[in-house]
Amino acid sequence: MFSRPVPTRRYAVTALVLGLLGSLTSGAWAGVRHPAPPHGPAPVTRVPSAAGTGAPLGGFAIQSSAKVSDSPAAVSSPGYPARGWFPAGPRSTVLAALLADGVYADPFYSTNQRKIPKADFQVPWWYRSDFTVEDTTRRTFLDFSGVISAADVYVNGHRVAKAADVTGAYPHHELDVTPLIRSGTNTVAFRVQPNDPDKNLTMGWIDWLQPPADRNMGIVRDVVVRRGGPVALRDAHVVTALAVPSLATADLTVKAQVRNDTGAAVTAVVTGHIGATAFTRRVPLAAHETRTVTFSPADTPGLRLTSPKVWWPAGMGGQPLYGLDLTASVAGTTSDTAHQTFGIRDVRAPLNADGARQYRINGRKLLIKGGGWSPDEFLRWDRGYVEDRLKYALDLGLNTIRLEGHLEPDEFFDLADRYGVLTLPGWECCDKWEGQVNGSGESGDPWTAADYPVAKASMAAEAARLRDHPSVISFLIGSDFAPDARIEKTYLDALKAADWPVPVVSAASEKPSPRLGGSGMKMTGPYDWVPPAYWYAKREGGATGFNSETSAGPSIPTLDTLRRMLTPAELDTLWKDPDAKQYHRSPSPVFGTLKIYDAALTGRYGSPTSLADYVRKAQLAQYENVRAQFEAYDRNATDSARPSTGVIHWMFNSGWTSLHWQLTDRYLDQGGAYFGVKKANEPLHVQYSYDNRSVVVVNHRHAAASGLTARATLFDPDGTQRYDKAVSGLKVSGDGAHGTALTLPSAVSGLPSTYLLRLVLTDADGKEVSRNVYWLSTRPDTLDWNGTTWYYTPTTSYADLKGLASMARVPVPATAATESSGGTSTTTVTLRNTGSGKTPALLTDVHLVDGRGKPVLPVRWSDNEVSLWPGESVTLTATYRTADLHGSAPSVRVSGWNTPERTVPAA
Repeated sequence: MFSRPVPTRRYAVTALVLGLLGSLTSGAWAGVRHPAPPHGPAPVTRVPSAAGTGAPLGGFAIQSSAKVSDSPAAVSSPGYPARGWFPAGPRSTVLAALLADGVYADPFYSTNQRKIPKADFQVPWWYRSDFTVEDTTRRTFLDFSGVISAADVYVNGHRVAKAADVTGAYPHHELDVTPLIRSGTNTVAFRVQPNDPDKNLTMGWIDWLQPPADRNMGIVRDVVVRRGGPVALRDAHVVTALAVPSLATADLTVKAQVRNDTGAAVTAVVTGHIGATAFTRRVPLAAHETRTVTFSPADTPGLRLTSPKVWWPAGMGGQPLYGLDLTASVAGTTSDTAHQTFGIRDVRAPLNADGARQYRINGRKLLIKGGGWSPDEFLRWDRGYVEDRLKYALDLGLNTIRLEGHLEPDEFFDLADRYGVLTLPGWECCDKWEGQVNGSGESGDPWTAADYPVAKASMAAEAARLRDHPSVISFLIGSDFAPDARIEKTYLDALKAADWPVPVVSAASEKPSPRLGGSGMKMTGPYDWVPPAYWYAKREGGATGFNSETSAGPSIPTLDTLRRMLTPAELDTLWKDPDAKQYHRSPSPVFGTLKIYDAALTGRYGSPTSLADYVRKAQLAQYENVRAQFEAYDRNATDSARPSTGVIHWMFNSGWTSLHWQLTDRYLDQGGAYFGVKKANEPLHVQYSYDNRSVVVVNHRHAAASGLTARATLFDPDGTQRYDKAVSGLKVSGDGAHGTALTLPSAVSGLPSTYLLRLVLTDADGKEVSRNVYWLSTRPDTLDWNGTTWYYTPTTSYADLKGLASMARVPVPATAATESSGGTSTTTVTLRNTGSGKTPALLTDVHLVDGRGKPVLPVRWSDNEVSLWPGESVTLTATYRTADLHGSAPSVRVSGWNTPERTVPAA
């Protein structure tokens, strides 16, 4: 998030411990979706004996140190009676475990989270887990990261690492615990220290949501027990070099560290495979020696690929992946193995003539269109839930997700690779991560000498973890502020050592760093409400350059979601009192209320008359605003002067039940913001320009489109036609190019203050390929550019859209039917405006509901929130998991701006 003027945001110790800075091992962190922790003792994890294998601990028992009087040696010994301890999942903060165990009421509802006592998390908590080993002749390692904020680590009654060495959320730790392992049951225990994001290089929450009482304290990534022989394979990865622009060849260089874990010299034989290409090498190693082994096309011709399978972002091509398998053997016996999945692609991001960062993927320019990612507030990992959200991103036509800190587990990036979703990971702002360089009023302690090794270890671990994922296209080493020279060198040295393959960006803001120079990004806001026309100005947050985080702020969810998150009294306050502090907006005093948003809603649409009226006006406002944001950036992407190169909507989703910064809500429901961006990012799209009244066709496909006809028609709210013009024979190049079809006249006789614009694009066969409806005013929104702050530009007078209130009620009957196969259902819905007059049905919404009338989520609609003129009909499809009906028959609930709500069966 943007810098704020007030504080609102945002081992070589013994023979048992090896390498605080050790790189992440290929394949060591592969995981599965873990269920919620069971009520009862933590499961006992069975660790296989074979060299080169490992097992993540299946879960923990946890307890506050304030309630444990026994010694660490006792707590960490097999057979310790952990009576009264709480079960926790294998990746769990303290609070996540307590919530799963029912200790506290739903923190997403009302102000329940306030009732959770913070004092309970200001002391260390114990995490304890048992695992079994049969063969003690193998070497055994604890392999982990994700400790927040630090931990003393014990195995079988012995401390094997101190909290001073196991600190920070991201450093990778590998502890050799071989001498302590016994046949049968073994115990590992972590004494986890409290977290303070202002003092620790961990994870905070800035101003996205009300921060959890435990401040993310816990272990949020797998703890893996690994088995090996005398020689270990570590840091396996593949460096790819793709010929651009031909894409005809690709050179692969395989690297891995080969480590002798014994006190005697050995010779290891390292063999590898990538597809049909095999390679091998003998590696002599002195006692405790580590060597890097490299295979390249110079010594292994098969590593030069002809006609390689190139990885592309979704919509630009396929997402093929390759696999690397390595084995280290000693005296003919397998000692260790490694596996790494990788993709072949080329990413470059030079600065253009205006200093904006322009990404190129495999030689093709790409307008970055994305959203800011939020994990679950309690850092609970749910693979299915994450997969659903990534599918939503693709459904919206987005190509990128930005992660400001909160760097998700490996599976997240595996999914992004599979689906072709680009990712922009980086460090977070406004706490310890930028404490050395934060602006006036920001939180975050300055760094001490002890912080630099933690930062370097964090960067080394994340670089090693992310470098082979083709979805990762950069790392942002700063957010609101760029690092100073010493911190920058710390990061860049770690990245270079890891063979980091894609651009490194100094900051998400305009701030340059000493070596990298300008970021090519801007962080000029807004973060609160601005009118749709704002986005077309090539200034501030408007559609020029690369805006790393921006939106018009509040995003009121659907009525279904509001009723799940607020009490009746809070719902009443929501629409009646703009000055009220909204707990579900932000802890920030800047973003604590909905005053700016509500003033615009009232000024443009009229005062809300009920909660339902407030919500329906909010959906209209959010649809038009988010649509305009993406349409402006789309239109300007191929401009010759000051083109737009990227936009990240702040944010894509929310980690809790929120009233702002989201395109989809916590429950994956979809409203105006969702369908506004989905409309803007249609593959072939006709749109209106708020700045110059031009009607533009944007082609997001690779191939050119020709033989198009664009038609623009203006109507009174009652449906009286005031203007109509069609232009045929249009041709638009591909890859984001646009063409102007026509420009609407500055004045049209008889046009009222509030009017409607219908745009229809048809192809050479007369088939409709894009329809877009706007509600506009002859009175424009007026912006006070001189009054611009870091978070918004004030509006001094509003567009008059109150005429929409006069629209006659229009019936929109629906028929629906459902087909199911293989666990997936598709409901087909046909809507028809059967009104006897001229009035259109504006922004008609269809919600799929179950037998209780509750939304079936997630769901992917072919289109939604559609506008129909009398006699017009449209057929929509909804795709979803059959299981999400919970055994009931589906129905569809139809409503709209001027359409009475009704529910019809869809079985």
